[in-house]
Amino acid sequence: MTDNVLTEIRAVSKNLRNAIIRQIVVDRPRKLVKVYLITDEAFTQSDEAGAVQVIKKYVPAYFSCETQISKLSPDEDMIKRKITEAVSVCSKATYATLSQDDVTVERTPFGFKYKILVSPTIAPHNLCDSINAYLKKRFCGIFEGECVYSDKTLENLQVEESHDEIEFEMPVRTFKIEEFTFLEGEKVLTNAVYLSDLNLVTDEVIICGTVEDIIERSYVNKKGVEKKYFVFVLSDGTARAHITYFPRLKTIEKIKNIKAGDSIVCTGLNEAYNGNLRYTAKTIDYGRTPKGFVPEKRTSKPVPRYYKKVIPQPFTDYEQTHLFTDRSIPECLKGKTFVVFDLETTGLNSSPTSGNMDKIIEIGAYKIEDGEITQCFSTFINPERKLSEEIINLTGITEDMVKDAPKTEEVIPDFFKFCEGSILVGHNIAGFDFKFVDYYCSLSGYILERKIIDTIPLSQELLFLSNYKLNTVADKFNITFNHHRATDDALATAKVFIELIKLKKSLPKVL
Repeated sequence: MTDNVLTEIRAVSKNLRNAIIRQIVVDRPRKLVKVYLITDEAFTQSDEAGAVQVIKKYVPAYFSCETQISKLSPDEDMIKRKITEAVSVCSKATYATLSQDDVTVERTPFGFKYKILVSPTIAPHNLCDSINAYLKKRFCGIFEGECVYSDKTLENLQVEESHDEIEFEMPVRTFKIEEFTFLEGEKVLTNAVYLSDLNLVTDEVIICGTVEDIIERSYVNKKGVEKKYFVFVLSDGTARAHITYFPRLKTIEKIKNIKAGDSIVCTGLNEAYNGNLRYTAKTIDYGRTPKGFVPEKRTSKPVPRYYKKVIPQPFTDYEQTHLFTDRSIPECLKGKTFVVFDLETTGLNSSPTSGNMDKIIEIGAYKIEDGEITQCFSTFINPERKLSEEIINLTGITEDMVKDAPKTEEVIPDFFKFCEGSILVGHNIAGFDFKFVDYYCSLSGYILERKIIDTIPLSQELLFLSNYKLNTVADKFNITFNHHRATDDALATAKVFIELIKLKKSLPKVL
């Protein structure tokens, strides 16, 4: 709606042809809508009256309308700073080689001209178009840009970016095994790897934990003989894992004596199978985690210095939730940053220990800063597996839409960077979305801090509804969106979150 309003306002007069909307304020008690405009030309009372007539067409008849027009003429330094900011968003490589002296700005009768010194092998061909679009969202006037090519190289940037990928090695955490007793092994085992760190392919790794369940299964070997094997569900306080074990004839009776609640130690191999890791035990003995075991905090791979595959885009929503809702920002949102995100996946299995872990096919995320939605992070992801008809029908995402998309390991570093220093928010984030991103981040060496707010329990606390699905909660606040697409769901959730905090007037406890 705001795009239509702005188009018509610009048609009112040549004095408003470059106008932008700075703010829309709805004073519901006074039934007044006030639109704040910025223009770069001198304007008349007739221009203001014309703008009011445009606005009246888009608001209920029982609201009165006002405009306040300001003439803003940014100076060269202001434009220069914004050009540098624009480059940091649309071309990280160019930004890495840019200095203040590489940008020159000149005022013209209708706006500004600028030149930017860049390398032809680094800068995208449409760099000036992207900068102009960025500037026009923030200032009035006409912007003309020119790239002046130089012999700048990416040598320094490549060294810095490779630092994260080559020199950092994810440490594997271990704990001392207590009360070790032989069952079928021949060697005393002293240290075990955390189950939560069991994400590496290796021929021999020792694990230890408490048996939560034992499942006896069978298979038919190449000779047509039916054989028994066991699946142990093991937990060590950091994670749960399914352990496959093929027993030997001489020890099968001993293995059958193991029961739920026993603590065991396994040596075995962790191998890739159908795109996932599978642990197969070679030997099983008795042993347990230390008394009072408190897992040490994992060390995360450093936050990437630059975005690579997915570059966040500035986001402006003048309505935020709806033109006629309360636009005041609660104090508890000020000075804080939130990332509200949603995922579309190949299925519902969010636990790598319970079978074939599903893959992410779309991430949609929005950043909220000081109570305003400011940035968007959106991408498809190639899951490197076939999409089911059920998922295609549910999400509308097809094979063609993801086949050329970046892979999970290419997207995760950018998403981790986007989330830096933020509280994560989502609708059912605790039960679903966080499990996916936490798992795939950890595979790439990035450890997300578990600071999350789930809008489902928050909605249940504050609203009385027939159910608390996202579309039901969104309807309560007159928020419309295309359900079951990550970017749309994330934006709707961001708006719902802001409205819920307005009702609560405080932040809920971070999970």
